[in-house]
Amino acid sequence: MTLEICIDSVASALAAEAGGADRVELCDNLVEGGTTPSHGMVDLVKERCSLPIMMMIRPRGGDFFYTEEEYAVMKQNIRWAKSMGVQGVVFGILKQDGSIDLERNKELIELARPLEVTFHRAFDVCNDPLRALDELIVMGVDRLLTSGLQATAEQGIPLIRDLVQRQQNEINIMAGGGVRPHNVKKIIQETGIHEVHATGRMTFPSPMEYTNPVVFMGAPGQSEYTRTQTDVGLVREMVREIPTNLL
Repeated sequence: MTLEICIDSVASALAAEAGGADRVELCDNLVEGGTTPSHGMVDLVKERCSLPIMMMIRPRGGDFFYTEEEYAVMKQNIRWAKSMGVQGVVFGILKQDGSIDLERNKELIELARPLEVTFHRAFDVCNDPLRALDELIVMGVDRLLTSGLQATAEQGIPLIRDLVQRQQNEINIMAGGGVRPHNVKKIIQETGIHEVHATGRMTFPSPMEYTNPVVFMGAPGQSEYTRTQTDVGLVREMVREIPTNLL
């Protein structure tokens, strides 16, 4: 059983490792679902954390239909990821009709090798999940991250179970989206998966003593005086909840 923790900071990487996680997915901007992390972030996480790193390749938040310029950025970031020595990369590209972009994804997979490839939750907004699964298998994707096309993996249990049964050991299905200590065992037992993906995040107050609550650097209402990062206690709780007979 593999527990992957999605992180966007060195502090979260260290918490994931201390809590007993097996791997991290390293991103920036988790508030937008994750984008490509900076060179400095990858370098420091590699230096201070011994866990394998899956690096997000996503040029922006929002949808998964990319311009030629954005696609060029993704290719360049995969080349950079290979030079950084991470374990793998995480990406996903759709066409405007919600189908998998076979040509572009195949090109990125070939460019990424010998790194591992995870197709991320772009899958959860595709127009035909069973067809998409078959296409990802044919392309040779190593791992699919999915919430079963629902807001959370717990709600998506029926489809995740169907995907696990359909793939016949040709691709790893990893459940992610709202995975927490209270539901991780249920998700594992009712789907048959052997990999789960979570953030284990908690929100902490900023250490700032002086604040100006009327100024927003991001979206209005989004406080600059709180910080969200992986909590070692939550990771440990999830590790404890994973059924021992699947370890």
